[in-house]
Amino acid sequence: MTFQDLNIIPPILKAISEMGYSSPSPIQEKAIPVILGNNDLIGCAQTGTGKTAAFAIPAIQKITQSKAKIVGAPRVLVLTPTRELAVQIEENFRFYGKYVQSRQTLIFGGVSANNQIANLKKGTDIIISTPGRLLDLARQNQIKLSAIEILVLDEADTMLDMGFVNDIKKILTYLPTKRQTLFFSATMPPPIRKFATSILRDTVEINVNPVSSAAPLIEQSVYHVEKTDKPSFLVSLLKTDGAQQTLIFTRTKHGADRVSKMLNKKGFGALAIHGNKSQNARQKALSEFKNGKVQILVATDIAARGIDIEELPHVINYELPEVPETYVHRIGRTGRAGKTGTAVSLCSSEERKNLEGIQKLTGNVIQVVKTRNKYAAMA
Repeated sequence: MTFQDLNIIPPILKAISEMGYSSPSPIQEKAIPVILGNNDLIGCAQTGTGKTAAFAIPAIQKITQSKAKIVGAPRVLVLTPTRELAVQIEENFRFYGKYVQSRQTLIFGGVSANNQIANLKKGTDIIISTPGRLLDLARQNQIKLSAIEILVLDEADTMLDMGFVNDIKKILTYLPTKRQTLFFSATMPPPIRKFATSILRDTVEINVNPVSSAAPLIEQSVYHVEKTDKPSFLVSLLKTDGAQQTLIFTRTKHGADRVSKMLNKKGFGALAIHGNKSQNARQKALSEFKNGKVQILVATDIAARGIDIEELPHVINYELPEVPETYVHRIGRTGRAGKTGTAVSLCSSEERKNLEGIQKLTGNVIQVVKTRNKYAAMA
């Protein structure tokens, strides 16, 4: 199947072609016709499957083909949990809408709202926003949401995990009841499904690449390393791999800072990215990692949701996540767009239960490379 088979209009097809895509991914193939058909949607697909384009392309097409009820008022609202994801989604809307002249506005916290308010006053078609700042602007009467035709909740599971559910419910009171709602989530536990069904109508559900599966091109391995030995072992591992781009995951913000500082002292160029960093610092770190100026990025799970690099070769789990699904999200940052990748995990004795949970979820016994107690001599 090609994008032409999905009844995409020529200006958007031209933009898609310029991005080097010819065939839709499974989530795009299934979701685009549903969205163009005006149904509400639950799309369950893990990161790296192309779901941003799955809602961006049809949303742009729909507002291009229909007349605005209120000129200059936003017609599409995309809610997403982090600033990094908002930036990534805005880039997608800008690329796919370049030949239809759709206008999009980014809204998120951590920076002054003045420029965002100024952009809104100029008129916009699409708003991509984190919930907190959007609700603040709505309460201040700085944004009108009464003309929204399409609402997208992206990474819904993460938004609810981060405690945004009340903000989202309040935002819904500013939206028209007659709208199309698209609900995208990597996981669908009962509380999230209950929330989804409470705000959706005439719903079609699509499940693609469930979160229990990892991309087949990712080579996974695990080293049993005690907590005190992890710093020296990580240094040895990075020296062995050479100067390739590597994304390292820690469980906490403090841990990300600690690992980053340790690596810099050992002569590696490393930056940390997490929620306590300023917006400018986060964007600078992300930009330098994407363009290769910095080879190592140490991140927490939430901050890493906005990292989308097609050819990222290495992911290292410095600490195993407590939630098995998070492991799949993490390693999904490599092995994207048909590329190969490696995912290495360091597992201490305290983390054995976490490893068992991951293997139970994925149905895959991860290869143990070495099992030793002391690695200090390796560095």
